[in-house]
Amino acid sequence: MVPKKILFCTDFSENSRTAWELAVDYANAFGEQLLILHVLDVPGYVDWAEKLREILEETQRAANERLQSMVKECSQMVKDVKTYCRTGIAAGEIVSLAQEESVDLIVVGTHGRTGVKHLVMGSVARSVLKTAHRPMMIVEGPPEKGESFERSK
Repeated sequence: MVPKKILFCTDFSENSRTAWELAVDYANAFGEQLLILHVLDVPGYVDWAEKLREILEETQRAANERLQSMVKECSQMVKDVKTYCRTGIAAGEIVSLAQEESVDLIVVGTHGRTGVKHLVMGSVARSVLKTAHRPMMIVEGPPEKGESFERSK
């Protein structure tokens, strides 16, 4: 299967940079379309008081600006790029968009945490992998300070 529609999910962290570069390369080589998604990850139980709405709107505006910057940077290599900024639980929003847009490949970065850090922090990539039911590329970001890629699993 050659992926024609690729969904790249970003949290704008340095860890997602490597995954973004791979998604752009894949879209340039195989795809006809690159979708870039950022999710404002908020728990379902948040009380939507007016101040929280204002904060959310400002955060969404800033996220959309960063998404447009990513489009400018990769538009030389990928002809059809669309961006999405959604609010909700990240894994669920990623899977929903992948289904709505019938994407062929989901590309996400991960911190590559193991052990207690993984249990405490959870993993959006792992949740997407369990529920998306479509091909997925999980790209480990650079090591955190004080650790290396050769850590034991």
